[in-house]
Amino acid sequence: MENMSLMPVELHQKLTDGEGGSYYAWNDVVFPFLGAGQVSGGKLIMKPRGFVVPHYSNCSKIGYVIQGSNGVAGLMYPESKEEKVVKLEKGDTIVVPSGVVSWWFNAGNDELKIIYLGETHNAINPGNFTYGSLAGAIGILKGFSNKTIANAYGISNEQANELVNTQKEALILKLEQGLTMPKPSNYDLTKEFDEGIPHFQVKKGGSIRFLTSEKQSTLEGIKLCGKLLKLDPNAMFGPIYYAQDSGVELSYVTKGSGWVQIVGLNGQIALDTKLEAGQLFAVPKFYVVAVGAGEEGIECFSIVTTSKPILAQIAGNMSFWKTMSPQVLQASLNVSPKFCELVMDKIENTTIIMPPN
Repeated sequence: MENMSLMPVELHQKLTDGEGGSYYAWNDVVFPFLGAGQVSGGKLIMKPRGFVVPHYSNCSKIGYVIQGSNGVAGLMYPESKEEKVVKLEKGDTIVVPSGVVSWWFNAGNDELKIIYLGETHNAINPGNFTYGSLAGAIGILKGFSNKTIANAYGISNEQANELVNTQKEALILKLEQGLTMPKPSNYDLTKEFDEGIPHFQVKKGGSIRFLTSEKQSTLEGIKLCGKLLKLDPNAMFGPIYYAQDSGVELSYVTKGSGWVQIVGLNGQIALDTKLEAGQLFAVPKFYVVAVGAGEEGIECFSIVTTSKPILAQIAGNMSFWKTMSPQVLQASLNVSPKFCELVMDKIENTTIIMPPN
């Protein structure tokens, strides 16, 4: 992993494209660290009346709506007879656990865009999302014989053939006008990332918000949390690493631009590059990262493969240096007592998010 490139990548592979929309995915071929880190991502773009057929995945992920105001999703959990239908709009997050069947529909007049980031430790191919469709041209039913389908559903062979072979689109289709979809209900499956008090917020600097099982019960039992970092123009976040149950962080730049620096455990720079909207980048476990915003600020949606994100600060008034006794700091850095006192005084006025000087 030490020699594996962490260079940010843009969307690479279009898995499906049609009248209803498109689905893109990152994979470990163009970004090998995804396989090593057992994480991955995808982007769904749905046109008006676009519909994603019911499907399931062998990965747990968090979806973040970056555009759209009238999306609809239906989730069906194993051993439950209830279909949970929720509304989706820009700023919403939704957790989709592995094995849960879901469908998606754009009831609005503009495009609906959703970024999915998640873990792949139990995936068939770690670093890649894998889906099984209940319907469509590549639906799992097509693999069974008509006799098996007929017996399973209590229908004739002719009816089994119609059940399996009438849908020609692979994953996303466009529904005709007049066909109505279920209306959303008040299920607690979505959360607006910007609601509530941020975990950290600095005036003229920015904010950090986490989505954990404490805020979203659907994350219980899943080693995954979400994060939304918003930095004002020329502000900086970090350097930090995730302590204790450290996890891999996978981030997507939703808007703005800036830079990122990542340092490995050997003290060597692992990544030092610019960031642009639409790029995906990753931070390995226990690596230290700092992110800075450009002239227009930056926003990053992330997942971390831990259920309890604990930020260990390398700088700032909550850092280890601030907690450390002056004698230990002086001995560690091999500096004079006067310089040690200067550092301690300066740290007192710094935070995990620093506004521009």
